[in-house]
Amino acid sequence: MGRTLEQMIALANAGVKQRRKPRDEEHQIQCACVRWFRLQYPHLHHNLFAVPNGGRRDEVTAGKLKAEGVLAGVADLILLKSNAEFGALLIEMKTRTGRQRDTQREWQQLIEKDGYRYVVCRSLDDFMNEVNNYLATAEHF
Repeated sequence: MGRTLEQMIALANAGVKQRRKPRDEEHQIQCACVRWFRLQYPHLHHNLFAVPNGGRRDEVTAGKLKAEGVLAGVADLILLKSNAEFGALLIEMKTRTGRQRDTQREWQQLIEKDGYRYVVCRSLDDFMNEVNNYLATAEHF
């Protein structure tokens, strides 16, 4: 568990050819978080997944995704595992200076009202603390 963000990013990018250094800090943090989770909790590999809501899309693709059920504001990662208090952990990834959009804050309020845990993580350390604390009260993990 004593790995640095840089080490986790290197592990997440292992085997991936890149022409230049990635500039998307939020993407890098999220990749490191997912990689750490899968190493730390391999038996829960299938319980953590990304929701590909963001990104730029053409109008036709955006329309198709909306018709399929894509919702603005949904958290970046979902840990589909209940614990003693909550039905699931919803994780929004942000950089240190990143801010939630209005749609994200609205979705957060709705999902918390429905009994789910929603957190904003700004680093690998934030993510590790939130996940470890959340799973500490989960049965049979």
